[in-house]
Amino acid sequence: MASLKNRIREKLGEQAVLENCDMSRFTSFRAGGKADLLIVPGNVGELKFTLQELTKEDMPHMVMGNGSNILVRDGGYKGAIVKLGEAFGTMEIQGETLTAGCGTLMSAVAKSALEAGLSGFEFASGIPGSLGGAVFMNAGAYGGEMADIIQEARILARDGSREYVLSCQELDLGYRHSVLHETGDIVISVTLGLARGKQEAIGEKMRELTAKRNEKQPVSLPSAGSFFKRPEGYFAGKLIQDAGLKGMSVGGAQVSPLHSGFIVNTGGATATDILRLMAVVQATVLDQFGVKLEPEVRIIGE
Repeated sequence: MASLKNRIREKLGEQAVLENCDMSRFTSFRAGGKADLLIVPGNVGELKFTLQELTKEDMPHMVMGNGSNILVRDGGYKGAIVKLGEAFGTMEIQGETLTAGCGTLMSAVAKSALEAGLSGFEFASGIPGSLGGAVFMNAGAYGGEMADIIQEARILARDGSREYVLSCQELDLGYRHSVLHETGDIVISVTLGLARGKQEAIGEKMRELTAKRNEKQPVSLPSAGSFFKRPEGYFAGKLIQDAGLKGMSVGGAQVSPLHSGFIVNTGGATATDILRLMAVVQATVLDQFGVKLEPEVRIIGE
C-alpha cells in the first residue's frame, strides 16, 4: 500500500491523497466512518491513472461526487474512495444543449440553464449533489427525472482503461437506477438536451419548487435526501408516517417530523444510529403493511 500511495502522490501531488480520512466531512449526512484513503484527482488523466493503479494493486475502491447520497458505516471503508470535485465542474452551452462535467453541482447547472434561457432542468434545480451522481441514480423530483433530458454521457471504465459514450437509451435509466450500477463505470461528463424558454418563467418555476422543497423537507439538517426508494404503488414517507414513526429517534438520528421519508442527523448521529433507525422503520412498515422498504442511500464500508 505504501508504494501505491507514493506513486499516486507523485502523479497527483501530496495534497490529493488523504489517509485515514473521516468521511463525515465529505458526506451530506455528516456522519460515518473513515476511509483508508481519499484520493482527489485534478483531471481525467489523473483519474485514469488513479483507477489503473488501484486496479493493478487489486485495492477495493469506489468513486463519489458530492457525497449527498452516501453513508459510510462506522467501521470505515477498507480501501480507497476517489472523490470527483471542483476539477470536474466544467460547463459548456451550445444552442439548446448543455454539457457539464460530473463534478458540477446541480445548483450550478440550474443557474447556467436559467441564465441561458434554457428550460427542462427546473425539476432538478433543488436536487443536492453533483451531476455525475444524478446520472448514476437517475435522480428525479416533482415529476421529472434525468432520463427526460440526458442526450448522452461520456463514461470511463472502472479500471481506467478506456473512455466511451453511452446514449440515454444505453444508460438504461429506470427508477433510481442506471446501467452503471452493474458496470461500476464512471460518468465523466453529460450532455443535456434542453429547450428554449422565457427566462422569467424558468426562474419563477425554480423559485416555486425551491419554496415547496424548503417548506416540506428538512433542508436545515444533515441528511441524504429521501432515504428510501418509493415502493411500487406506495409512498415511503406516507407508509412511515402511517406506521406512527414520524419524529422517532435512535441516538442522534431521527425520522424527520417535517417529512417522514427523510432520516436526519439532529446532531452527533453516528452511521450506526442511522442504520439502526433504518432497520426499525423497515421492520415496522413490513410488519404493519407488508411492504419492504429499500434504502435509496448507498451504504458502504464495514
